[in-house]
Amino acid sequence: MNLNSEQAIGIFDSGIGGLTVADKIVRDFPNEDVIYFGDTAHLPYGDKSEERIKHYSSSISKFLIEKGCKLIIIACNTASSIAYKYLSETLGSEAMFVNVVDPAISGINRQENIHNIGIIGTQGTINSDIYARKLKEKNDEIEVHSLATPLLAPMIESGFFNNQISESIIETYLENQMLKGIDALVLACTHYPLIKKQIEQYYGVEVSVFDSTDFISKETKRLLIEQNLLNDRKRNNNHFYVSDFTESFEKTTRIFFKEEIHLEYCPLWKS
Repeated sequence: MNLNSEQAIGIFDSGIGGLTVADKIVRDFPNEDVIYFGDTAHLPYGDKSEERIKHYSSSISKFLIEKGCKLIIIACNTASSIAYKYLSETLGSEAMFVNVVDPAISGINRQENIHNIGIIGTQGTINSDIYARKLKEKNDEIEVHSLATPLLAPMIESGFFNNQISESIIETYLENQMLKGIDALVLACTHYPLIKKQIEQYYGVEVSVFDSTDFISKETKRLLIEQNLLNDRKRNNNHFYVSDFTESFEKTTRIFFKEEIHLEYCPLWKS
């Protein structure tokens, strides 16, 4: 790979929920340019075939590489579980890749006194069983309790969080028998950092709550330092692309990203 430190960090998701990852990266790496791509034309990825997801992920990654990205974060649990290995094998000579699953698994396994782990995420992520499988591969003594929480992502996208409506829905899920007796809870969706405080308030100090953004940021920093690609020059040239544009998408970005941003329409497919 012939990469240099001034190249951008690319981030993509099936929609705009991955902007929580972009927000974390922008704040943790103020000298780096970020290029974000939300595949809003094809969301959600959870009901797509593996071949479709690999195709979309590859097309977006090629676009980000053409834009000069040195590292690409797959800010989508479905694409991370299905396309990460494929992208690393086919495009790994042109950019480094980070997924949202493996850094979280490694980070959680470094925690002490965690024996019963709860996982909440979309139906597609929970059905894939990727978190439970990888956690058990690292430590077969860990008990994993997975629960699909399909109402949370649309609830958050609609702006219902940090209020009584979201509190009621969150509590209904967290009171599920599947999550009884857990030591830690993994938020396996890039939407969920926005309700992390509400979940922490529900559990108090009894349960540790983890979201993927912290782990992704640490893994990104590790790779950039290891490859001597950390940028030390102040830059401010971030771009945010979507494959389908509506004003509602642009309004919703304010939920996930703490600054007002402009979405650039960039269709990568003819159909």
